[in-house]
Amino acid sequence: MVALPSVDAARDSRVRELTRAHVFTSWSAQAEIDPLPLAGGEGVWFWDHQGRRYLDLTSQLVNVNLGYQHPRLVEAIREAAGGLVTVAPSFAEESRAEAAAAVAGLAPAGLEKVFFTNGGAEANENAVRMARLHTGRHKVLAAYRSYHGATAAAIALTGEPRRWGAEPSIPGVVHFWGPYLYRSEFHSSTPEEEAERALRHLRHTVAAEGPQHVAAIVLETVVGSNGVLVPPPGYLEGVRELCDEHGILLVLDEVMAGFGRTGAWFAFDHWGVRPDLVTFAKGVNSGYVPLGGVILSDEIADTFAHTPYPGGLTYSGHALATASAVASIRIMREERVVENAAEVGERTLGPGLRDLAERHEVIGDVRGLGVFWALELVADRETREPLPADRVKAIHRACVERGVWPLMMGNRMHVVPPCVITSEEAGEALTLLDEALAGATA
Repeated sequence: MVALPSVDAARDSRVRELTRAHVFTSWSAQAEIDPLPLAGGEGVWFWDHQGRRYLDLTSQLVNVNLGYQHPRLVEAIREAAGGLVTVAPSFAEESRAEAAAAVAGLAPAGLEKVFFTNGGAEANENAVRMARLHTGRHKVLAAYRSYHGATAAAIALTGEPRRWGAEPSIPGVVHFWGPYLYRSEFHSSTPEEEAERALRHLRHTVAAEGPQHVAAIVLETVVGSNGVLVPPPGYLEGVRELCDEHGILLVLDEVMAGFGRTGAWFAFDHWGVRPDLVTFAKGVNSGYVPLGGVILSDEIADTFAHTPYPGGLTYSGHALATASAVASIRIMREERVVENAAEVGERTLGPGLRDLAERHEVIGDVRGLGVFWALELVADRETREPLPADRVKAIHRACVERGVWPLMMGNRMHVVPPCVITSEEAGEALTLLDEALAGATA
């Protein structure tokens, strides 16, 4: 049990007032929100100024992989702040070099260089630029059910409706349908059919766009915000083969899925696929300091061996951020965080969530890996009609009232706790979700 701060209603009121007056919140109608002011957190728990604590199943934005206020990571950042805090990319700096080596050391052989960014959107921006310059081609294919960030190229890659407000966007991006067996675009009834038909659709899309014009196919290895969609067996391998056949680069977006989230260092490790470019952020340092990056294959890095890369960021490889990444990777290794995520997912979360589905008709589908899960909420299991927004909100309220905070996305409940969650804490979360579902759907 974590210690709670004393109740401070005046501070709560002041934070709310200042937020309403001055903070412009992303993806929100400003007059219709009242964000909860947080007072602190520890491990897999956070709490507010009213003394209420919550078991966190969001990891904030699926990035606090080491949990809140991990003492070793906090101390590493504190120690780094006592040195040279910021160093321009044109100089060499120790923690930047060590972080690049540590990240590259987790990638497949032949991906040795790392370009640091401030987050995942910038990572995807630069991956697209690298792919276009390396291949001399301009088209990039991405899935409709995807989110790759909100900067110009990243939001163009994004296939879901959040891109609409940014259109018209950069030219050359083409979307296609990826695999999603529960709501198959291909009328599939098995994972094998879904993989085969989704690959056939992608192959036809490439042919229609002219493979000689396609620089890259960009995929979230496991689709995150759009439903925790785990690719069926053979799909990623088939995309790799298609790319090799036509000289197209495979860019895997591991911003959300990487660094332990699926029970592996990178999600693509589950399928043994070697990408040409890997984008990352979030879990690399649990979001304690903004950091992202691109891991480049040797072939792509060689393109810029004697030709300058036309891109850069003032804070590329910021010393405080890279020091936190070095510490985070070391902590994850020494404390077996990746193994813990895999074990909790296999032994507790996966079976427990499937058990919830057996007892609650509102759950239409359960899917996930490690500590990366989604419950698809439906009004009718036969028709698979999505649960209306008001009923989704009611379920979320019921969860919060019981002290557990899941991540609600559309008609889904995402269960994405920090990778350090124990089996006991996961069991407590499942009990609270069970009670909330029973109370909200009775």
